[in-house]
Amino acid sequence: MLLTESISKEWDHDPSQYRGVDNVLGILHKVMDLTLYKEVHMDERYIRNIPALTEEECKLLLNKKIAVIGCGGLGGYIIELMTRIGIGSIRIVDGDVFDESNLNRQLLSEISLIGKGKAEAAGMRIAKINPDVKFEINTVFLNEENAADLISGCDVVMDALDNIKSRRILAKACEAAGTPYIFGAISGWVAQAAVSMPGDKLIEQLYPANTIISEKSALSFSPALCASMQTALCVKLLINRPVKTGTIHHFDLLDENFEFMSFEVLNEDRI
Repeated sequence: MLLTESISKEWDHDPSQYRGVDNVLGILHKVMDLTLYKEVHMDERYIRNIPALTEEECKLLLNKKIAVIGCGGLGGYIIELMTRIGIGSIRIVDGDVFDESNLNRQLLSEISLIGKGKAEAAGMRIAKINPDVKFEINTVFLNEENAADLISGCDVVMDALDNIKSRRILAKACEAAGTPYIFGAISGWVAQAAVSMPGDKLIEQLYPANTIISEKSALSFSPALCASMQTALCVKLLINRPVKTGTIHHFDLLDENFEFMSFEVLNEDRI
């Protein structure tokens, strides 16, 4: 809207209020103040973040970059949530394609995408939701050779993997890079999430050598809950809010039991 159009609209609304040069200048100042507010303040899409987040914290998020390793059940929700809250940049990593078994829980999956790449679908989803979010698509599986490059330059790494071997590789790379690592895992009705800082050795404690996980079921709501917890932990970490490290957040939705377990307690249980 042009400045003169704004003045005309206000003048037509109640002409008796705007007699004299001073009143016209008042309208000009009012319109200019509104224009300045829109230029200086945040995009309207983030208004509902306030006051849970401050405006400064929202701006801080816009300058942060995360890596999401895996775009399945957990990764799809993490990407959705981080995109909507206003992260600056997301590095997407997944070499897999969708199959029908993904449809019960993976947010990015749909019938028309069966056989199509998960990483590409994640990129398309980001572009549809928030074009301000930058993203990189990596259609590869994480391994020992590429792990360091895939997390390089990221402020936080989000673990959305589904196997122990890959988690160990990712955790090792994060440890070497000094990058915070946010763990997430689901099994049936159970979800777990945690922040692992360099030196915590979370994965080594959770999954000692020869650990085998036999339970492979995944319900529609479990990844949504787990990814929400991971996202909340990530946001708090990125905006410098206090966050519990060295703690597993354990949710059992069947028994409606929510627990917090320290890494030290995990170690003691195994002695």
